[in-house]
Amino acid sequence: MRIDSLQLFQFRNYKDITIKFNPEIIVLHGDNGVGKTNILESIYVGTIGKSHRTNDTADMLMFNADESGIVINFEKRETAQKVNLKLYRKGSKDIRLNDTKISQKELIGTLNTVIFCPEDLQLIKGNPSGRRRFLDMEISQTSATYYHQLLQYNRLLQQRNTLLKEYRGKQSIPLEEWDLQLADMAAFIVKKRLESLKKINLLIDLMNRKLTAGQENLTIGYEQNYGDENTIVYTRDEFYQLLQEALPQDRHRLTTSVGPHRDDLRFFSGAMDLKKYGSQGQQRTAVLSLKLSELEFIKSEVGEYPVLLLDDVLSELDELRRSNLLHFIHKRIQTFITTTDIHDFKDMDHVQFIKCKGGTINATNGKS
Repeated sequence: MRIDSLQLFQFRNYKDITIKFNPEIIVLHGDNGVGKTNILESIYVGTIGKSHRTNDTADMLMFNADESGIVINFEKRETAQKVNLKLYRKGSKDIRLNDTKISQKELIGTLNTVIFCPEDLQLIKGNPSGRRRFLDMEISQTSATYYHQLLQYNRLLQQRNTLLKEYRGKQSIPLEEWDLQLADMAAFIVKKRLESLKKINLLIDLMNRKLTAGQENLTIGYEQNYGDENTIVYTRDEFYQLLQEALPQDRHRLTTSVGPHRDDLRFFSGAMDLKKYGSQGQQRTAVLSLKLSELEFIKSEVGEYPVLLLDDVLSELDELRRSNLLHFIHKRIQTFITTTDIHDFKDMDHVQFIKCKGGTINATNGKS
């Protein structure tokens, strides 16, 4: 999978640009604040229909503009494809694949990408929601059914929580229909997560051993704060039963306490919990291993590597980890990298340098 060209119209600080890309490493460089990340963001929007930086579409439009456009020409399984998105300050997005209008839900999995940004380095230490989001997006890019079920589950969850608030203080509450559907979808989501984690664990341990010269292993555990300790709830009947048992607590707290929206991931090196006891270096190696395993997971599911987006992350890694990452991607995965320093790429071949400055770009090729 590779991106051939990108056209931006009134997107962030770019009024009207078209860039043609090399099939291998593309280095976006320049001073801070000149728009390097804006280019990566536009590619990511073309992947899932929304930004990794903001929930407000208007933020992505040029100042005083009412609409913005993103056109990405790419190859998937050696077939030319085109994604065209129009973003509006007011109103919903217009998304087209090969000139046919599609929904945001249908866009997921069309152009596969993996993004790695500095915030990801906090994945192990950060909130459970970030770890759930990581796993959900990884699976969603390879399974449209999973993404659809996840959307449905979240919609039903919001409706159930609304009912808990509306019936506050009342003797009975009509939740039977919601609980049956929630239990069914919860079982599907958790089973798919566990199935995917089994594959990811094989890959992440392999990657971590490569990065640590075979010194450390790495596994991801799945954790639930409900049900019996040391067992994972994954059947419809179990979820339904637990929803009934938790109802008094849910009515008191006005929120649903059972389900995959409460689950978490734990990272272990041997028996050591990296969140509690891992050094910063171990945690960063684990996140890097996770991102590399994500590339391999998507390849194993869809048949080719996704495009990799590295947003100012090299400066956060030490020289050894930087070298290991660049060695892994070189001549294997089309990669877009933002940086203020091009020193790491001077001696690499098949690199395209794109200098960003004040809403303009200048592309040059390195060694071939």
